[in-house]
Amino acid sequence: MPQRPEKGAGLDLWLSYLEALHPTEIDLGLDRVLMVLRRLFPRRPDARIITIGGTNGKGSTVAALERLLLDSGRSVGAYTSPHLLRYNERVRINGTDVSDEVLVSAFEAVEQARKNVSLTYFEFGTLAAFVALANAGVEDWILEVGLGGRLDAVNVLDADLAILTSVDIDHVAWLGNDRDTIGFEKAGILRPDQAAIYADEDPPRSVLQQAAAQRVQLKRYGIDYRVDNLGGSTRFESEGGSWQATWPTNRLPVKSLAAAVQAMRILSPETPSPLISESIGKVVLAGRFEQRGTSPHVVLDVGHNPHAARWLSSQVRELNLSGKVHAVYACLSDKDSAGVMAAMAEVVDSWYITSLDVPRSLPIDQLQQMAGSVLPAGCIVQTADNVASALRAAIADAGADDCVLVFGSFYTVAEAQEALAAP
Repeated sequence: MPQRPEKGAGLDLWLSYLEALHPTEIDLGLDRVLMVLRRLFPRRPDARIITIGGTNGKGSTVAALERLLLDSGRSVGAYTSPHLLRYNERVRINGTDVSDEVLVSAFEAVEQARKNVSLTYFEFGTLAAFVALANAGVEDWILEVGLGGRLDAVNVLDADLAILTSVDIDHVAWLGNDRDTIGFEKAGILRPDQAAIYADEDPPRSVLQQAAAQRVQLKRYGIDYRVDNLGGSTRFESEGGSWQATWPTNRLPVKSLAAAVQAMRILSPETPSPLISESIGKVVLAGRFEQRGTSPHVVLDVGHNPHAARWLSSQVRELNLSGKVHAVYACLSDKDSAGVMAAMAEVVDSWYITSLDVPRSLPIDQLQQMAGSVLPAGCIVQTADNVASALRAAIADAGADDCVLVFGSFYTVAEAQEALAAP
């Protein structure tokens, strides 16, 4: 058992303690978390709770809804994961990352409450986020599911509104290898007689069955609300055109933005459309088609599964580049790298593959072998020792009208951000 940090210990020591506290990184189940939650919160927190789950698009939906609620005058706390560069990114109060001191205080509260209950890194952090949001006294809590939904630590709190962004294949070892099984897990965040949103077409049958069984007021993309591309802007329509907003086209997933707007239709229907339009056009999120240069274009994206790669490929096409696309790609060993590369093959001209500075990284030789079996004959594939080296090589080879696209993992983007920030 690791030694508890002493009074006055900093955030880094606490995070190291969290990493060593539980024998496994992932241990799905709610019993242990509920036990500690009830010690921390004898009564349900006095806040409106919005829980966001799904395969892809969760972070963008959180960011968009957070911006909309803040601009409408609400006080808002957000909990997301994973982070890119600093753990503090996971907990925001009114749009600002919390301080080390706020996190340490919350960790101390959880440690005191848990007694001999073992918690994973994510479970401990989730409960600490609840403490931080409660101490801040914010009106709305936006909570992003970490893995799945039904057995995720976030799901110990009943949502007033649940949003499922999408259901596709990812985390198969934990959630199953087909959309119906995965949908069942993700739909576990639904609550009887409460409102919910499904933010994509073609929901799995398991999602619809759970919604019907619990009498969930489910609003579906393409049926109860929709978006139209107007060429340079996007129009949102809900419930027969009775509520419309138009916003400039940006590079975040339009279905995620639309889900956030539909959430406002449910949570704050009096919000004027001009405010919606202005707010949604301001939403940005690090690592989500993040553009960091123009000569050449440099784009960073955390997409790490085939579903995300298909969206990323469509966004690259919409750039209408006159030059070539150079991909810097590294991923974790449990991801469908073959599916990702296949989804990107038509838009990428040359690949710079590498490994990540984490134990779960897929080794370069395995990734190179995968590339040889998936990519078309004659495709240019180079290797590099790390993301920074791969990025430097790609930028050096790129022309002014080319695009250097970095993707594959949160870790990939984080290492690229650090490389770009280095002197």
